[in-house]
Amino acid sequence: MNKTELIMCVTEETKLNKKDVEKAVNTIFSSIQKALIQNDKVQIIGFGSFELKTHTARKGRNPRTGEPIDISESKIPSFKASKSLKSIINR
Repeated sequence: MNKTELIMCVTEETKLNKKDVEKAVNTIFSSIQKALIQNDKVQIIGFGSFELKTHTARKGRNPRTGEPIDISESKIPSFKASKSLKSIINR
C-alpha cells in the first residue's frame, strides 16, 4: 500500500473528505519526521515505535575499484512493531 492508497482507504472507512484525510495523513508523517529530527522516540501504543539509530563511522571498500574509503557516521530511522501488531499479523 502506498500513500495514495492509504488516503483512499481512510477516506472510504471514515467517509471523510479526501482533502481532509490527505492533510491529516501528511501532518502525521510530518510530525513523526520532526520528532525523529529532534532525536525523540515516537511510540504509537498497539502499533509500534519509531526511533533513530546511529551507524558509527567505519572503513569500507569501493566495490568497483577495491580502494579503501571512509564511511561517515549516519543516523537511520527504524521501526519496531508492538507485540499486539505482531500477534495480529501472525494469527
